Amino acid sequence: MRKFSLISIAMLIVSTTTFAGDYLTNTNQNAAFLRMIARGASIDVDGVYSNPAGLAFLPKDGFQVALTIQSAYQTRDIAATSPLWTMDGQNTTRYYEGKASAPVIPSIHAVYKKGDWAFSGSFAVVGGGGKASFNRGLPMFDAAAIGLVTKETEALATNFGYAVTPDKYTINSAMEGRQFIYGFQLGLSYKINEHFAVFAGARMNYFTGGYKGFLNVGLNNGVAEQIGGAIVQKLMQAGLTQEQAMAKAAEISAPMMQKLDDSKIELDCDQTGWGLTPIIGVDAKFGKLNLAAKYEFKANMNIENDTHELTYPSGAEAYMAPFVNGVNTPSDIPSMLSMAAGYEILPSLRASVEYHFFDDKNAGMADGKQKALTHGTHEYLIGAEWDINKLLTISGGYQKTDYGLSDDFQSDTSFSCDSYSVGFGGRINLSKALSLDVAYFWTTYSDYTKNNPRGLASGNTANVVDKDVYSRTNKVFGVSVNYKF
Repeated sequence: MRKFSLISIAMLIVSTTTFAGDYLTNTNQNAAFLRMIARGASIDVDGVYSNPAGLAFLPKDGFQVALTIQSAYQTRDIAATSPLWTMDGQNTTRYYEGKASAPVIPSIHAVYKKGDWAFSGSFAVVGGGGKASFNRGLPMFDAAAIGLVTKETEALATNFGYAVTPDKYTINSAMEGRQFIYGFQLGLSYKINEHFAVFAGARMNYFTGGYKGFLNVGLNNGVAEQIGGAIVQKLMQAGLTQEQAMAKAAEISAPMMQKLDDSKIELDCDQTGWGLTPIIGVDAKFGKLNLAAKYEFKANMNIENDTHELTYPSGAEAYMAPFVNGVNTPSDIPSMLSMAAGYEILPSLRASVEYHFFDDKNAGMADGKQKALTHGTHEYLIGAEWDINKLLTISGGYQKTDYGLSDDFQSDTSFSCDSYSVGFGGRINLSKALSLDVAYFWTTYSDYTKNNPRGLASGNTANVVDKDVYSRTNKVFGVSVNYKF
């Protein structure tokens, strides 16, 4: 079986985010978020991320720390419908399943309060956080392979009446991408008076990722012989003897087979980058009502290639240029605005509402892809918690995420879907100093349909629809151990 390998250049933008939030931002950094979701007005240790200004209103001086472990699992499925899969003008659907997992994602948040001041810091996975695997490859890989086979064998159909259609060869492909953005944050909160507090700080973001994959195309058993037989038969009809026809057939088919063997694009690429996010915040407390806001500035970040293997045929230099060792690609973390309000309905019952805006259209992406977005990301959150007794608090929350998606923004290797998320869980107060948050969080996505992603194959009628349907699922389980020294 003759084979060639192909890796699509779009692997450069494989997305493996497995958490709540924006394309490159994780907003769930503590199990308290998973169990209640709207934590932007929180005055607790998880406020190190969600409401840092509110840390100045912590009721007691001293040191607090929270250690969180999360496990996230996501599927990314594509139903690709195209006549290209059979080349007979009839639509056929192929299904591709991708799995992204992050079995253990740790984070730590800490705060030390003294009088009107609070010093805080954290270390967490602030973006990405998992590995995505497509064991059957992607539609774009299959389309590229079919296009290459068709190009290299079109002379067979024209001159010898033998078409190498997709049923005559097998495509085996797989790809894997990983992406983590680690964030180290430090900041200072100050209580101006009994009603107002402010925060200033920054987060250092470090990106690490990597991409590997393959696509093998092999002629099915007997097809090579059929190709040779078709050429021999045609040449004998033209007056050559059998021996002459067989020799000529070998001479004709050899360059084609050699081109297929030489048409290899193989890639093994690691990427790293870093960027700084300045952060400011304010908290206003009026009795039972707490109002909070946080603004994270854009982090300018370039991702640099560390390419271990890069093989491609002559003529593909321009397409493979983004993969060359040392090349930098923009991947900015967008600015984020968070505004929240929390209210104590009863001494044992509290509720919060929150809004997030991510300015994605002004954050640089590969090939300027952010320009294809219709707007930045809007998130709407609501949550409540109830102290059943001194030992147990239960809570739940809801989040709606609205991306500014478009067909030009979506691709097989990087697609998002509007969604809503639900989380629930509780806090167990094991002692005055020690508490445990346990939560479960899942997301329901709206399918996104992208029409004509590959274009109509020749010979199709106008009513043939070529489309991809993108769908996702996401589930996260988290535990946080909180301790007050």
